[in-house]
Amino acid sequence: MTPDSATIFAPATGFGRSAITVIRISGPDCAAILDDLCGLRPPPRRLSLRALRDPAGEILDRAMVCWMPGPGTFTGEDMAELYLHGGLAVRAGVLASLSARPGCRPAEAGAFSRRAFLNGRIDLTEAEATADLIEAETEAQRRQALRQLEGALGRQVAEWRTRLIDLLAATEAALDFSDEGDVDEAGIDATLFDKSADLRDAIAEALSDGRRGERLRDGFTVVLAGAPNAGKSTLLNLLARRDVAIVSPIPGTTRDAIEVRCDLDGLPVVLIDTAGLRDSVDPIEVEGIRRTRGRMDGADLVLHLKDRTSASGGETISGALEVWSKSDLADAECVAHGVIAISAVTGEGIGHLFDVIREKAAQALGAGDALITRERHREALTRCYGHLDRLIASGPDALPELVAEDLRLAVRALGEVAGQVGIEEMLDRLFAGFCIGK
Repeated sequence: MTPDSATIFAPATGFGRSAITVIRISGPDCAAILDDLCGLRPPPRRLSLRALRDPAGEILDRAMVCWMPGPGTFTGEDMAELYLHGGLAVRAGVLASLSARPGCRPAEAGAFSRRAFLNGRIDLTEAEATADLIEAETEAQRRQALRQLEGALGRQVAEWRTRLIDLLAATEAALDFSDEGDVDEAGIDATLFDKSADLRDAIAEALSDGRRGERLRDGFTVVLAGAPNAGKSTLLNLLARRDVAIVSPIPGTTRDAIEVRCDLDGLPVVLIDTAGLRDSVDPIEVEGIRRTRGRMDGADLVLHLKDRTSASGGETISGALEVWSKSDLADAECVAHGVIAISAVTGEGIGHLFDVIREKAAQALGAGDALITRERHREALTRCYGHLDRLIASGPDALPELVAEDLRLAVRALGEVAGQVGIEEMLDRLFAGFCIGK
């Protein structure tokens, strides 16, 4: 796979007025374009002030320009960056001037990172980490993305893959050169199975992480459930620290799920207010209750709110954390073990509830130190584990050809993690989710 031959360009900063707009250019015609644009190309990797001109010679802006010849650049190609004044007309003029030059076109989403990957500047796990770092909303997500960007998973997978390739080479030698005196005819001995078992166990340990990495990327999901008027929407507003849900004494006000993403001491938490659970003949409310139950099934934590002023406790929700609301209006009775009493009026119990959610999120998500951060990684490593497990189960009497095939499939599965085999369609999906200019 090789990148296309066009020279691409895109803004690397957001749209709208700003102090500075950065435009990136990458590709084989980058030097010629820069010469035409600013007349005198700056020295490599040194910011220089230049007048930028359109093809007719009119000055578009006086800007800082950086020229970076490849291959020692992010994309592995010749690159340039233009640091313009951030006005809309300035940016539009420079982009139009670049578009008018032959062989130069606007970049698609993720095009720069894709070229970096195809030119061997980063592996696929680092490309994914770049996207995760851009999307990171909390400290834990940032730490996890940076670990991947620094090669935490890529290095580990490369080490496992090297060990597997060595085992495969020994097995292939035993098959191809069994008649040579310096090649062990047995070839596939107990040592190979021991080494395979060590690799299998190491991968199994990585897989047994409770999906902390994927869950950290998506956020710890907390569903607020209970009967109508139990105080779910009020609690959502308190936890989110802003008014995001309508609070009304009329039962059934909330018909659909309302999601709010929060940063809880560096951990991403998704709070979901849901329709009240009750028997209803209203088709819209019935659909809302059905969706509520679906959200509860997929939640990391369900808070079952019960109105302490109501005689009815509502239905039982298995596995949920019971929260008694409106405690300021109820009798001062002892709270049952494992139940949290809260009041939106006095603030009673809200701090304690925050602490409980934070503790459970920290236990589930970790601190951004997970090795596996995407379902794609987990699926490939699971297949690798399966091939090794089958090889080991076959025992020393297994046919050498079958042992070699399992090793080849295991190597291939690991190669998919770093993007070394069978990935073109997946690349289209991955880089399409990037920002323009990245």
